[in-house]
Order: sequence, then structure tokens, then C-alpha cells
Amino acid sequence: MSLTLPHPAGRDVDLRVALEDLRLNRWLSTKELLARTESWSLRCSRSQVLGRSAVGTEAIEMWAAEEPEDWNAWMMRARVLSERVVLAHRNGASRPQLMQAILKARYACSAAAEWKADPVPPLCFMTLAQADDDPRRPHSPLNWIAREDLLPPGPWRLLDAVHQRDAHNREAFHRMLAVFRTRGNELITFAQWVASRAPVGSPLKVLPLYAFVDQYRKQWATRQTASVLAYWVTEDKAHYARQALYEWFEPTQPVPGQPDTRSLLDLNHLAHALTATGVGHAGPVFEAIGPHVTTAPWAQVAHEPQEWQEEFLKARRPSLRSGDRR
Repeated sequence: MSLTLPHPAGRDVDLRVALEDLRLNRWLSTKELLARTESWSLRCSRSQVLGRSAVGTEAIEMWAAEEPEDWNAWMMRARVLSERVVLAHRNGASRPQLMQAILKARYACSAAAEWKADPVPPLCFMTLAQADDDPRRPHSPLNWIAREDLLPPGPWRLLDAVHQRDAHNREAFHRMLAVFRTRGNELITFAQWVASRAPVGSPLKVLPLYAFVDQYRKQWATRQTASVLAYWVTEDKAHYARQALYEWFEPTQPVPGQPDTRSLLDLNHLAHALTATGVGHAGPVFEAIGPHVTTAPWAQVAHEPQEWQEEFLKARRPSLRSGDRR
């Protein structure tokens, strides 16, 4: 079986069509797709992918200018502008350039937030918080809300706003993790806290596995861990790998004949964790992945990042043998 990088739309055929049109600066398919997207969680995931794909185009600006009464156009404009802020921050834009982009994006987010039931505008504000990494010069006080427990300051009020609109929203908690990653603090504590509160069947059960990969990558780069086994084969890593397997993967198996809509990134992180920790039982997870390997986490854990596909294959081969099936 040859490996393929998954399409940004994953297994969402309708989203794929809209993405192809966006690349040609056409927005009508995006408008039609969002108009018939009924659940908040699907609206969030689809608009996130659409926003990232539209960053280098003018399609959404054209839509908003042509149909200024369409709330979806304003929501997508907030998506695109907030993603541009993250890219500018990642690419080392100067503070004046970054602040100009943030102010423009914040205005778009505020306009979109007039539809008060929609979880996407507070998600866009959370995206902007990823560029707010200096407590001495904060972009917004909302990004630095303090807590009384052991969790670090962050955009907790924004997270709560999303949670009230769409409980246990996957993107919201991944955005929060990205904020803490940017600031270099408390990823593990936060991810474990989230997983302990997420209901059975929630993809947030996988969140600690993302945090472990990030911590491993940093420790390996700075020689703070002696070996792969020394980091991964510990009871806490095994506990969260088992939790993700039994409380997310197994309860969310698709009905026979129905498509598997679970995140390929989540599936790949789980497959890696089950094999790296020695928990095993990864065969069904690799079967769910099929040929659709994602760059993360394999490139982050490979000693030679350019050989990340071989890292995936090394984990998959023994897992697909009969001895690794439940």
C-alpha cells in the first residue's frame, strides 16, 4: 500500500470542491457549502480549513465586498485575517506590521461576533492570541486571564465563549494548546486537564498525545532525554494512550458502510503513541488510517525528519500483524 498525504479536506468531498474553487479565487462554492452546514462542529472544522486555504487569495474579500449582508462572508473574513496574523508572527514580522494585521483582524472578528450564537468568532480571537506571547506588551487583556489553579494565564474567557456555544470544541482546545506552545509553558498540564474532563467519544482524549510529542521533540533537540524508550515508555504516557484508545477511538468506530470522519491527525497521533509506549493494539488504528499518513507526529519524532514516512512504516508493520489486534 503506497502512502499518500491526505488532502486538506480529509474525507469531506464537499469541502474539497470548495477548496479547489477558492484556489481559483472563486467563493460561490464556499458560500453554498457553509449555508448547508448544519452542525456547529462541522461549521468550525470546515471554516478553519477554508480560512487557511484562502489566506493567499482575495476570494473571501471579494465575497464580503459583493455580499456585505452575508454573515458567513464576515465570519470567513475573520478566519482569513486571523490566519494571516499567525503566519506573519511565525515569519517574524516586525511589531508594527504585526499590530496592523492584528487590528485589522480584530475588527473583522468583532463584526462577525455580532452573530452571538456562532462559536467561530471567539475561535478567531483565540487564533490572534497565538501571536500574543509577550506579557509586557499584550495585544489584548483577554489573552492573559489568570487562574487560581495551576494552569497558566491565557485566553480562558474566549475558550469559555466557544465552549458555551459548542461544548468540547476540538479546535478551541487545540488553539489553547497552540497559545501555550508559543509561550513555552504548561502544555502537558493543560492537555491532561482537558482530557480528564472530556466526555467519552471526544477527540480531546487525544490532546495529551500532541503535548507529549511536542515535549519529546524539544527534549530530544536539547539532549534532555537519553533515548526514545526513556521518554515514551512511562506509565503516564501509556495511561493517556490507553485512554485515547478506549475512550475515543473504540467508541467512535463508524457504522459499517458509513465514512470515517475522525481526524486523520488524531488517528496518526494515537497510532504513534500506542506503538511508542508499548501499549500496542494499534492495528485497528493503522487500518483506520489506511494510506493517509500525516506529517505530524512522525516528522517530529523521527531522528531524521526527512525520513518520517519510514518512521510511520516501522511502526505500522508489526502493528498490522495478528498479534497486535485485540
